[in-house]
Amino acid sequence: MFKPSTTLIFANAKTALAEGLGAIASGQTQFDLAAVSAVDSAAVATLLAWQRAALARGTALVFSNLPVNLQSLAQLYGVTELLHPATRVDHVDHRHH
Repeated sequence: MFKPSTTLIFANAKTALAEGLGAIASGQTQFDLAAVSAVDSAAVATLLAWQRAALARGTALVFSNLPVNLQSLAQLYGVTELLHPATRVDHVDHRHH
């Protein structure tokens, strides 16, 4: 299980992105954000980039313990569903034609 550092902000987004991509490349699919206390819009972009990278590998990430402030930002940007792959996969797998 990958556990990002305590901050996911613009100042460390590039490093956090690289660490997460490395975890995905090694097969990690569970990301625990319990230790993350400081976020900004770069955190949302980083989580979305991680999710895209995982989906490109044929898997989806499960984010646990999303901080409330990060959940609020995701909701503000309208991307909450993208951070919950089970919901997204259900929509893709059960299309009604």
